[in-house]
Amino acid sequence: MAAGNVNPFNLSDSEEEAEHRQDGADTERSPSDEAQGHSLGPFSPPGYSEPAVLLSSNRTSPSVDGIPSAAAVVGIGGGGAETRVSLDAIAAQLLRDQYILTALELHTELLEAGRELPRLRDYFSNPGNFERQSGTPPACKEQGVGPGGPLNRAGSISTLDSLDFARYSDDGNRESDERVAVLEFELRKAKETIQALRANLTQAAECEIPSQERKNYKSSPEIQEPIRPLEKRALNFLVNEYLLKNEYKLTSITFSDENDDQDFELWDDVGLNIPKPPDLLQLYRNCGNSLPLQRDTVDVGVNVDPNDFPGDYFTQEPVQPNEAIQQQQQEVVQELEYQISLLNCEKQSLAEQIKKLQSDIQALQRNVSSEPTSAVKLTQPKEDTPCGKPPLDNGQYLDIRGVTETDSSSDANTTKTSSTTTATTDCTESTTTATQPHSKLKSQSQQGKTSVQFDQPNRKLSPAFHQALLSFCRMSADSRLGSEVSRIADSEQSVMLMLGRCLPHIVPNVLLAKREELIPLILCTACLHPEPKERDQLLHILFNLIKRPDDEQRQMILTGCVAFARHVGPTRVEAELLPQCWEQINHKYPERRLLVAEACGALAPYLPKEIRSSLVLSMLQQMLAEDKADMVREAVVKSLGIIMGYIDDPDKYSQGFELMLLSLGDPSERVVSATHQVFIPAFAAWCTELGNLQSQLIPSLLTRIEKLLKGEYGLDEHKLHMYLSALQSLIPSLFAVLLQNAPFTSRAKLQGDVPPIEVTRFPRPASPLQDVATIVGSREQLAVLLQLYDHQLQHEGTTGWDSLLWVVNQFLPQLIEIVGRINVTSSTCVHEFSRFFWRLCRTFGKIFTNTKVKPQFQEILRLSEENVDASAGNGILTKATVPIYATGVLTCYNQEEDRKLLVGFLEDVMTTLSLSHAPLDSLKASFVELGANPAYHELLLTVLWYGVVHTSALVRCTAARMFELLVKGVNETLVAQRVVPALITLSSDPEISVRISTIPAFGTIMETVTQKELLERVKMQLASFLEDPQYQDQHSLHMEIIKTFGRVGPNAEPRFRDEFVLPHLHKLALCNNQQTVESKRIDIATQLFEAYSALSCCFISEELMVNHFLPGLRCLRTDMEQLSPEHEVILSSMIKECEIKVENKGIGEAQGSISIAASLVGEDAKTKFLSKMGQLTTSGAMLANVFQRKK
Repeated sequence: MAAGNVNPFNLSDSEEEAEHRQDGADTERSPSDEAQGHSLGPFSPPGYSEPAVLLSSNRTSPSVDGIPSAAAVVGIGGGGAETRVSLDAIAAQLLRDQYILTALELHTELLEAGRELPRLRDYFSNPGNFERQSGTPPACKEQGVGPGGPLNRAGSISTLDSLDFARYSDDGNRESDERVAVLEFELRKAKETIQALRANLTQAAECEIPSQERKNYKSSPEIQEPIRPLEKRALNFLVNEYLLKNEYKLTSITFSDENDDQDFELWDDVGLNIPKPPDLLQLYRNCGNSLPLQRDTVDVGVNVDPNDFPGDYFTQEPVQPNEAIQQQQQEVVQELEYQISLLNCEKQSLAEQIKKLQSDIQALQRNVSSEPTSAVKLTQPKEDTPCGKPPLDNGQYLDIRGVTETDSSSDANTTKTSSTTTATTDCTESTTTATQPHSKLKSQSQQGKTSVQFDQPNRKLSPAFHQALLSFCRMSADSRLGSEVSRIADSEQSVMLMLGRCLPHIVPNVLLAKREELIPLILCTACLHPEPKERDQLLHILFNLIKRPDDEQRQMILTGCVAFARHVGPTRVEAELLPQCWEQINHKYPERRLLVAEACGALAPYLPKEIRSSLVLSMLQQMLAEDKADMVREAVVKSLGIIMGYIDDPDKYSQGFELMLLSLGDPSERVVSATHQVFIPAFAAWCTELGNLQSQLIPSLLTRIEKLLKGEYGLDEHKLHMYLSALQSLIPSLFAVLLQNAPFTSRAKLQGDVPPIEVTRFPRPASPLQDVATIVGSREQLAVLLQLYDHQLQHEGTTGWDSLLWVVNQFLPQLIEIVGRINVTSSTCVHEFSRFFWRLCRTFGKIFTNTKVKPQFQEILRLSEENVDASAGNGILTKATVPIYATGVLTCYNQEEDRKLLVGFLEDVMTTLSLSHAPLDSLKASFVELGANPAYHELLLTVLWYGVVHTSALVRCTAARMFELLVKGVNETLVAQRVVPALITLSSDPEISVRISTIPAFGTIMETVTQKELLERVKMQLASFLEDPQYQDQHSLHMEIIKTFGRVGPNAEPRFRDEFVLPHLHKLALCNNQQTVESKRIDIATQLFEAYSALSCCFISEELMVNHFLPGLRCLRTDMEQLSPEHEVILSSMIKECEIKVENKGIGEAQGSISIAASLVGEDAKTKFLSKMGQLTTSGAMLANVFQRKK
């Protein structure tokens, strides 16, 4: 019946529908359910006038008019009979009378018993039965609310079964309880749905066998049926469970990684609709046993009347056991009987041996007592005596503990010794026993070993008397240490066993500073000990030996781990050493995590290759991403570099690339440095083997740089530096690829004398791994390759040289294009790319630079006025290409022709930009970058002198402005000899614009130079600009001077500031009050405001403050009142502060005169005190007495 069409209040269903419902309910119940279903329970709903009825889960007969009739009668206590009402009728009555909570309780109990009623299921599955607008409890029915009374909803995650039933219980309003009840019901419904879906999934998956495999299996019965997906998941779960239980943790982790689509924590994830089977060991043990017997089942009724059932109800035929099962049981019984007979025979044989040995012992004791002078000798085992290998801990020790024959049955220690003696004598012909406790030897002597003899006294004392006499020797064999002392190992294996037992007790009692002395002992024992658990414990002790190991101690432990790995092989390293590293990966002490990081790299050569590229790589990746200690991440990066040197799985390339980017982006400089020194060279070597260096690695970095330059939110200079530095570290590997794939590589043989490589041929490598000689193999091999390389470039060309053609035709053009898009005003970007091209050109050589690199730049930088768009300013000469070409390519080689080329290029750029009225940012960037190196100062001055004597005033102006950049880095001698004369020459130039252009450079000299003569010359020149009548109306000159004063004033010499800057600013401010042109007046006022704001932070004397600074501010305020009121407010506050300072200084001087006398008195007291202290020649104890109060 559809859930949406259920009307539980209408009991007039058709007879056929009722019968169908009854039959459906019957088929869902098993016979066992019926047998258990005769439980009794009175049910009396309110308002129902029928007598009490009995609830039963038995079958019900078909109903009439939809209401099932009573179908069975049960006897209760032998009394009268009552009719039995079917559960469906009870459910219908409850729903009709709106006893919804009771119906829900009944529905839940029937579900738990496995006997669901369709009527209740359909009702509670239909949300339409509960969608009402207001809630009135069923208890209000008597007050006028009909059967269809509304019900409130409870907050639920689903739209069904969300009723507010508990609100109307007898206990009152309990909202929390009602929500719990409803949500618990929903949880049960969800679980049932999951079980049903799992059953469907199981049925579907069991049939999921490919048709071809099914056909093969049917045609060839001997072929095993292919495994089903759910069978595979179940076996995977059991195998993983077995590995975890038996301490195969690393294997379990690897197994889980290979089956990442399965959750090994939850059996339900397998998808089978069956309970979890026993573990793998139990299945193995039971695989040979017989199948469980099929049990007979019968229906049983309690307190029932036989007349209620049909006549043949109790007549059941006995179940006949299967003949095959009986035969199998008989075979199992026969096998067990055969094993019992074997055990009985063995038992008899052992009993006879025990009797024989006891008689031999008694005979030997009698011989000893009768011949006291006889020597005690160790007997050799018979060669024909069949005996197994003795236990590891029993037959290989010399035991010096004694045993008395009389106490062997009662004393615990004696019992242990006796059992050991019995086990030993199984492999010996006889045992000689002495009366002395320290001479009783119970170990199996080795073949050919010299027998030990002791002198016996010529006495006739009884053995009991001897034993009692020796009992006064205080020997302790009962404790752990006594047990070890009493047994002396006589073989290598027994020594290992003894060390394995003793070391865990020795280590905690050794001083921390000396525990590294135990490392050899622990490692040897861990290598040779036969027990895996003991080895694991010893290695755990090794890694926890020192709380916070220093560098030397860590190196010692790592050396031991490597020796251990070489000795035991990769399997044991994986199974025993790696789990110790895994346990310490999150240790609270960084030194312990550092040990783990270093161990992963040191053990990499000795691990299985699958573990190197999976587990160890994952461990290091986790530590790199999560560890907070810089030194740990640094060690992780170095270990990752070592892993990259051993990895051979091409699928791990992408993971290696991400690790490189993660390391480069680390906030610690130590980690980034380790990345460049170790990781990138190792990763590049692997990429070279894969053939990915030119096809993937370098293009990926270039693509990321291009994306950065296209960013909408500005350039991220940190990321640019990260990617570009990675490219720079790849240059040696790229050059090595060119040499190794060149046409001449096959001819590179070490024959005869090879010219040595010049020391300055290559840039200094950041690490040995970035040395091209190391990458190629040797310095001699590199020398041969370089000779052939230069010859090939000069005479034979690059035809067929694919790796070099890639650099020339793809790599360089893409780099030059990127360079043209960076911001020329960013000194950081210019410097980074300049260093990159410098390293590239120096690594690839002078011939390559002159024939391949320079022509590509020169093709772009055609030095002509047409190449500069004066209106837009976007010409190539205004881009960063100019400074990078000048500082990164033209400075690679410092010979005379190279310097001439650089000078000519800078002169052409300066001329072209000046004549085109283009921005000078590219030229300034070139001067700043080159000016940082004193070797280029003379060269730059030569370029500027070319501008000073140029015929064009525009070029001379540019030269004057460039001096400002150069003065800061040039020494004072060059300033006096070359800079100042050039500036004075320009200051007398016919063009006023040239003269004005010299003012910033003069100001910079005043800011940086300390020579008085030089400062006086500059001061005189500036004074001529200010006082010469021809400059009185030069608005642009006054603007430049005020701007320069504001820039250099705070850093200039105080005398220059006080005597020159402040008075002239006052004059300029006073003159500006009389300016009639408003635009000029506001320009001057704005520059004065900036200058006064900068100078207000300097120390200004009271005289200057009163005579120049305050009057100048007041003049400026007069201008700002009319031109810029917002500046006027700031100026007023500045004036007020200055006036307060002046007033405070006056008050301070008055107070100072009073304090002079006090200071004189204080000085006198101080002198007396010090003189008193100086007279003291006694000890520190006497010195303390000086400050004690007199009594």
